[in-house]
Amino acid sequence: MANGDNFLKQGLDAINKVNVSEFVDKGKDILNNAQGFLDTQADFLGKSIEGVTSSLFGKLKRTKNTLSKFTDGKLDINKTPSSVKFSGDGKNKGPEDLDWRVSLSIPVNVKKIMKGSKTLLDPLKSTGSKLVFPYTPTVLVGHSAQWNPMQPVHTNYPFYAYENSRVDQLTITADFYVQNEKEAEYWVAAVHYLRTMTKMAYGQSPDRGQPPPVVYLNGYGDFTFKNVPVIINNFQFDLKREIDYISTKLPQTADSQGVGAYAWAPTESLLTIGVTPQYSRTKQTQFNLKDYIQNGGTTGTGFI
Repeated sequence: MANGDNFLKQGLDAINKVNVSEFVDKGKDILNNAQGFLDTQADFLGKSIEGVTSSLFGKLKRTKNTLSKFTDGKLDINKTPSSVKFSGDGKNKGPEDLDWRVSLSIPVNVKKIMKGSKTLLDPLKSTGSKLVFPYTPTVLVGHSAQWNPMQPVHTNYPFYAYENSRVDQLTITADFYVQNEKEAEYWVAAVHYLRTMTKMAYGQSPDRGQPPPVVYLNGYGDFTFKNVPVIINNFQFDLKREIDYISTKLPQTADSQGVGAYAWAPTESLLTIGVTPQYSRTKQTQFNLKDYIQNGGTTGTGFI
């Protein structure tokens, strides 16, 4: 881009003058007029402005591919993906069906608890009562067919007998960036959701003995993940020492004296989640290979 060097120079000059307002304006100018420049120069520019933590480009190094999600410097979790198109003819699906972001649902019994009282999961209500990954995650998917070798004596090559097919464990690797108190609350809710979905009903819990619940994975439309029932096998997140942390008050955990609790969320973290499709026996009897071939299987069935 011809004006790329000028944009970079003006941005760095703004930092040297500690003029955050001017730098934000230059950043917005880059965003609107120099997308190619962003792709090639974002890493260098981000390193140069690491100290400007309150501006739009304060963490450009880690948000260079997600700037369109920001409004006045704040992440808009509810912002509809730009590729989703709507029509007034009444024939197209609603916004919830056309939302292609990767998400994990909240089970009905947990929703009942959330409805009756304040919980740490309440911020998830702002995204349709489900965990929506605000930045596009990396999803690793594997399918396999098991064939057992049978090799008669005095032969060079075995015969293979089919045993079963399966969808292997899916690994979701998701970046989480936090720049304000609202996003910090959502990060806390996301981690608490994953902790909750890997716990059984035990001790003094209602419905004691119930295993961790099955949740529904959605993402990328009708033919990738559409209401796929999954169990959450494991998850992990990092708390790095070299990044900033943002505090948020959690009034929903207030004690009898009305004193709220506080949590600190990292401005940059990585969630890694392992999930496995879990189809009931009744559900599996409904599998139709012809329909799977013709229609992809996922629409209305959850099969992948």
